[in-house]
Amino acid sequence: QAEDGNIEYKLKLVNPSQYRFEHLVTQMKWRLQEGRGEAVYQIGVEDNGLLVGLSEEEMRASLKTLRRMAEKVGADITVLREREVDYDSDVPRKITEVLVRKVPDNQQFLDLRVAVLGNVDSGKSTLLGVLTQGELDNGRGRARLNLFRHLHEIQSGRTSSISFEILGFNSKGEVVNYSDSRTAEEICESSSKMITFIDLAGHHKYLKTTIFGLTSYCPDFAMLVVSANTGIAGTTREHLGLAMALKVPFFIVISKVDLCSKATVERTVKQLERILKQPGCNKLPLLVNSDDDAVTAAQQFAQSPNITPIFTLSSVSGENLDLLKVFLNILPPLTNSKEQEELMQQLTEFQVDEIYTVPEVGTVVGGTLSSGICREGENLVVGPTDDGKFLRLKVCSIQRNRSACRVLRAGQAATLALGSFDRSLLRKGMVMVSPEMNPTICSVFEAEIVLLFHATTFRKGFQVTVHVGNVRQTAIVEKIHGKDKLRTGEKAVVCFRFIKHPEYLKIGAKLLFREGVTKGIGHVTDLQAITTKENGLEESLGPGQLSF
Repeated sequence: QAEDGNIEYKLKLVNPSQYRFEHLVTQMKWRLQEGRGEAVYQIGVEDNGLLVGLSEEEMRASLKTLRRMAEKVGADITVLREREVDYDSDVPRKITEVLVRKVPDNQQFLDLRVAVLGNVDSGKSTLLGVLTQGELDNGRGRARLNLFRHLHEIQSGRTSSISFEILGFNSKGEVVNYSDSRTAEEICESSSKMITFIDLAGHHKYLKTTIFGLTSYCPDFAMLVVSANTGIAGTTREHLGLAMALKVPFFIVISKVDLCSKATVERTVKQLERILKQPGCNKLPLLVNSDDDAVTAAQQFAQSPNITPIFTLSSVSGENLDLLKVFLNILPPLTNSKEQEELMQQLTEFQVDEIYTVPEVGTVVGGTLSSGICREGENLVVGPTDDGKFLRLKVCSIQRNRSACRVLRAGQAATLALGSFDRSLLRKGMVMVSPEMNPTICSVFEAEIVLLFHATTFRKGFQVTVHVGNVRQTAIVEKIHGKDKLRTGEKAVVCFRFIKHPEYLKIGAKLLFREGVTKGIGHVTDLQAITTKENGLEESLGPGQLSF
């Protein structure tokens, strides 16, 4: 058994002494801290992983002790599954797996972000509507109406923007959604684990929005929705490729199984398994048919990214919907607490993904805090502007999942109110950093790329749209090192120059570029930094605004 991680093997916990009990409680606290508020106990298993099993009576006593331990640390426990083991004895022996969950001391619930991908009309928005509203669909798309943000989306039934939906699980592992809570605040208050679904567009013409959603909102996992009756069509392969290029672990949901026969569903599953086993993918498909499979899938999925769970469900009849809920409930976070603490010790850096103007609040920006800690009332600088400067601003208030929050920690998404700051100075792709960071910005950068697809040859002077994190801008190919031109499938280090304004980039950041049918992926290897010091402090732009 691993020392770190949040899975604990216990043979039995029958009537421990007081000293032993205290020791067990301390150990539980450690496991909960490792799993950021959740841990899995497997009872009836020796430390070396041997499945011994316990008799009915010993199991009851052990679970009672586990309940006492959980009460002591203020956690709840739920039995995930029980299994009989064949051990040389007349009495039937069982092993039990238990989920221990607790709202962390600082009231920060576990927050997982799941991007939802899939072809147009595969039922992405409907599935989210059913999960978050708690009522089944009528077969004509009633469930998804609450997710749409624009009138034209309601009329055409197609998602064109990025919308966020939340699903909560309380510490007993029950679903908390809009069926019993009125508002998002209520869901946040009663859940110890939140899953934010990022609903992306399936239609080909909205591909840039989908790429933006995948690169800038940094999802932990992706859910690829495939409709059972059409199978793998349209943008499905492309979305699968995007998830793999950005190294986002994904699982697959085959929807609309109520519309077609078993044979059709099986054909779609086989088609998917064939694609996943191809050399480019190297994934191991795992078809989920029971609660037991769902529990195994969730644990294996987080440990080895090569496993891809496949669910077959229907948003209309509700078939197998519970399996997906069980899976999402147990799905552990990717980073452990140690990695998050290391990020929090760095200087503040917030990516701006969306900008709004809210009446009586002023300018509001939405995005993700990639490192450090951000508090209310903090002074930060935002940039780069078109001429490469950074402007000072103050964070007035912070909201996370629509409820107010004082402190924002690394890796969390939130909206920050900036008061009377002029909205026209902001754009997507900017960063807000702490003033002492002295950020590096560049117009010219080099990246090692692989050309995935290109009609002719890719050469100097070619223009492409480059996506790096939340940055999205057209760039010109200045130079290809060591070659005159590139063809499909070739690798090279290429020098790009942004057309409009300098951007804040980091070495090692993942990069995607596209132009028509041309597509490529890679990572940033070198920046030609423009130092912000040269500009010096200029005259004040207005009341309380200075530019670097």
